[in-house]
Amino acid sequence: MPLEQVLVLLVAAAGAGWVDAVVGGGGLVQLPAILMTGLPTVEAMATNKLSSIFGTTSAAVAYARSTKIDREVALPGAGLAVLSAGLGASAAAAISAEVLRPVVMVVLLGVAAFVTLRPALGAVPVPHLRTRGRVLAAVAVAGVGIAFYDGIMGPGTGTFLIIAFTTILGLDFVSASASAKIINVGTNLGALMVFGVQGHLNWGLGLGMAVCNVAGAQLGARMALKRGTGFVRIVLLCVVVALVARLAWQQFGG
Repeated sequence: MPLEQVLVLLVAAAGAGWVDAVVGGGGLVQLPAILMTGLPTVEAMATNKLSSIFGTTSAAVAYARSTKIDREVALPGAGLAVLSAGLGASAAAAISAEVLRPVVMVVLLGVAAFVTLRPALGAVPVPHLRTRGRVLAAVAVAGVGIAFYDGIMGPGTGTFLIIAFTTILGLDFVSASASAKIINVGTNLGALMVFGVQGHLNWGLGLGMAVCNVAGAQLGARMALKRGTGFVRIVLLCVVVALVARLAWQQFGG
């Protein structure tokens, strides 16, 4: 692989780690860079997961040291996410991305509108929303629905998790992002296990990119913790717009 291409991949991995640590959606940066090397799509997805799990785990540790993680949701949700994402990865070949993309675009546009029209969303915690039923709903949505989606397709998983935790449980954006990282570790692990069994992992490339992904993730987590919910909200909206643009290009112009 040419040196220039390696450098592009390392920079992309660092950028993906930063985005993932703040609001999720690092695949928007990293996966297209890997695909540019000519790797088959499934191998590129597997390598993306291999790099990302290190950065996500690193960010989760950084958040856990500095802010409260909702363990009642994050831990059981992560356990379910391993299984659900694994099932999603197993089903990836059987479900057309062309069918899923328009649905995801509509959901993302709804997310953007919702966050824009409700500026108070995620600004401060809303503890009175938390009930036993909502906790169970958050575990199911994150650990089953969103995790399964991450195994099949993936773009925006972290963003969907943050929105789920802010709307269902009333968490602020920083706490939601912290809890989302735990679930995201589970989704990455579940998909990786399936991709590994299927023999799709490029270990050398994935582990090399993981080093830069971790560096970006550490910087992103620290910036989110330092700058607070307003910063996370702005980055979230930017990532949602970029995700919609990317999916639209893949669906209609790719």
